[in-house]
Amino acid sequence: MANYYDNRHSDEDIEIIYWGEEEDNNTVNSEKVIRKRHKRDKFNWKKEIVNWAVIIAIAGAAAFLINACILINATVPSGSMEKTIHKHSRMVGWRLSYVFSEPKRRDIIIFKYPDNPEENYVKRVIGLPGETLEIRDGIVYIDDSPIDESSYVYFSKGVPSGKGVDFEKITIPDGCYFVMGDNRNNSHDSRFWSSTHFVKKSEILGRAIFSYYPSFYLFE
Repeated sequence: MANYYDNRHSDEDIEIIYWGEEEDNNTVNSEKVIRKRHKRDKFNWKKEIVNWAVIIAIAGAAAFLINACILINATVPSGSMEKTIHKHSRMVGWRLSYVFSEPKRRDIIIFKYPDNPEENYVKRVIGLPGETLEIRDGIVYIDDSPIDESSYVYFSKGVPSGKGVDFEKITIPDGCYFVMGDNRNNSHDSRFWSSTHFVKKSEILGRAIFSYYPSFYLFE
């Protein structure tokens, strides 16, 4: 009689029977199959722990690479960027924004604070390399022409006030940027730093894209 294999059941449920030429040679291997199945189904704690360790390691490495090379998390502890960015907002920046391009006026950037590189600041780009910048009565002049900042500038007292309403004309060096907070009366920015008035491109960590806490909103 020819060999016959019934495949109507799964490998785990069937008994394998081999029919020989004579009835006396018939062999039933069910016990062997059951032993193998039990051995296969036995939970292996060591293998499970190794699998989870590999998954956690891969996830950790991916998170590290994303945070180090692609995205940056930042927090604005003060109201210096109101009303664009609310106080204590947590945000995400795009590290690759300026790999193949230059910062533009009105970009909101995350950068290393020149007076203390251990701190990260968030401000808006106002002056670009090679331009002259001057502030008179709270109005910013670029190359002797006033710029329109009505869409983002906020004066906490309704009008420009304080030391920063006037700033003498300066020329911005190559590879550097003049930055200011949107809340002009309450922002410690390029106007007031002691070591320099500029942010080098090499100090820019990325462009701020959106806030995710305590509420979600995109930056203009």
